[in-house]
Amino acid sequence: MCPLKAVLCKSYGPPENLVLEEVPTPEIRPDQVLVDVKSSALNFPDVLMVQGKYQSQPEFPFSPGGEFAGVVSAVGAEVSGWQAGDEVFGGIGHGAFAEQVAVPAAALRRKPANLSFAQAAGIGTTYGTSYYALKQRAALQPGETLLVLGAAGGVGLAAVELGKAMGARVIAAASSDEKLEVTRRAGADELINYSDGELKEKVKALTDGKGADVIYDPVGGDFFDQCMRCINWYGRVLIIGFVGGDIPRVPTNLILLKSCQVIGVFYGAFSARYPEEREQNFAEIMEMVEAGKVSPLIGREFDFTDYVDALNCLDRRQAIGKVVLNVS
Repeated sequence: MCPLKAVLCKSYGPPENLVLEEVPTPEIRPDQVLVDVKSSALNFPDVLMVQGKYQSQPEFPFSPGGEFAGVVSAVGAEVSGWQAGDEVFGGIGHGAFAEQVAVPAAALRRKPANLSFAQAAGIGTTYGTSYYALKQRAALQPGETLLVLGAAGGVGLAAVELGKAMGARVIAAASSDEKLEVTRRAGADELINYSDGELKEKVKALTDGKGADVIYDPVGGDFFDQCMRCINWYGRVLIIGFVGGDIPRVPTNLILLKSCQVIGVFYGAFSARYPEEREQNFAEIMEMVEAGKVSPLIGREFDFTDYVDALNCLDRRQAIGKVVLNVS
């Protein structure tokens, strides 16, 4: 079989440690499908994984990249419903920074005609995470106020769009006016620039002193304490991640005083434990896509050979919308 190229991690460290090398064409099992990758979307766990900081780590050498879109090139003997030439997208734990991937047929979805390969590659994790957070974990209701931190990033922008689609009043918070303009176009009702480190009072000013009913926090760090001080009575603070770097301590006295909830959001574990709910969620997301209620924004596209720049864009919090590698 002809060799193909893949980005490989052979030791933990910065993205500069990765190498682009030839690897054998994957051999597919009877239940698998071979996909020619067109685009691979980046997520923050990709950055953590190559640094050895993610909660689950593959054996060396491994290729990062958990999401992809492409064209089916071959199917296993036991596979039905897929054939060569089908345009698909899907998610895997890692391995999508490669020209071809072999994946279980059940992991694939048919690419909608109204989405590009880049958009399809980037919809699964961000919208899946945000919808699970808002629907199952926060039980967001129409008319409630939703505050989204890091609102111009991949999961943040998805939360803005989904929150609006679910009938909430959405306050988007980000670190620059450029980022906030993107969130405004995505439907945010109110905008907060927290580059000055101030968040709490700005949220209270927009909510008549009550605070937000639901806070979506993928940032962590110092902003988490401010979130706990601008959450409404019976509010829900969603812990999505810690792109700000520091993992904050939870002030339990504020949980008591606000009668609020601090809720963890681990989409990967939810997907594995409750596959039927995951599939129902995704069907509802795709209905929103087809109805034009949500539209994945691709903020930056990089050539395959520029994988270091792509990962650093995410690591340095320069991303607006999704960051995508165009593989072929």
